Amino acid sequence: MLTNVAAVLLNGAHPFELGVVCEVFGLDRSDEGLPVYDFAVASAEGPTLATHVPGFTVSTPYGLDRLEEADLIVVPAGSHYIGRTYPPALLDSLVRAADRGTRVLSVCSGVFVLGAAGLLDGRRCAVHWRHAETLARRHPRAKVEPDVLYVDDDPVITSAGTASGIDACLHIVRKEQGPEVANSIARRMIVPPHRDGGQAQYIERPLPRSTCDTVGGVLAWMEAHLDEEVTVEQLAARAHMSPRTFARRFQQETGTTPYRWLLRQRVLLAQELLEATDETMDFIADRTGFGTAAALRHQFVRSLGTTPNAYRRTFRGPQAA
Repeated sequence: MLTNVAAVLLNGAHPFELGVVCEVFGLDRSDEGLPVYDFAVASAEGPTLATHVPGFTVSTPYGLDRLEEADLIVVPAGSHYIGRTYPPALLDSLVRAADRGTRVLSVCSGVFVLGAAGLLDGRRCAVHWRHAETLARRHPRAKVEPDVLYVDDDPVITSAGTASGIDACLHIVRKEQGPEVANSIARRMIVPPHRDGGQAQYIERPLPRSTCDTVGGVLAWMEAHLDEEVTVEQLAARAHMSPRTFARRFQQETGTTPYRWLLRQRVLLAQELLEATDETMDFIADRTGFGTAAALRHQFVRSLGTTPNAYRRTFRGPQAA
């Protein structure tokens, strides 16, 4: 039963991510019949901690011994968490907690603390997309999922940046205490009551572009003709290669296949049009090479975990859809 929650901080903690945890687990909502958690903020580096906001400090009487009582330990994000070392006592506390079945949740860069403790080894995990490559390189035994909001690989739950920490916290409440409690807390917070962890982060990033002349010219042509059907054979002819050699060289220089690169660029263009224009779905489907609105919707959901209409509502408001 989830009753005791501790957020553990290091110097450089981000106040917003800490605030997310405090908002979900630290408020007394007993007037609405909701559970009251025994919540505390614990420090791994002394009674007063600096945050990443100049002049903003956090003071707490609780140290790492507070983690021994917790049913859930949360590690919010912090500046320089990616490149720093961590107190061995903190890492030991996290390992002991996971071994006894205590859930451990990270928000954004807090996942690097879990990685240093070895809690990501062999586990699926989420992180802000900007840090995904670094996390995978630093912890090769982790199964990094760079696009999702959060991952529950019990007892370790990891979430991506900022607002996805809310999603992960509410997911834990829903899992432990049911949807009615989670929905009531979400209603008080005025946030969506449930976003599935597998929903994609909103990522503004094309796949890596090649700087090599071998396929660079072909990439430029593909990007300018996203609305056209094209085969590997046609692309290979443009590069003056055999299809097999072209496909191998393309993979080496871009890290993906011609089909996947083209699909990703088409989805990115669709995102831009949904955000910046009022064009119809049929127009966007034709402009991006998907052909039909149904095909656009299918590929958009597969890539981003949400529909084109929902995406447009998110960025342009309900009236745009």
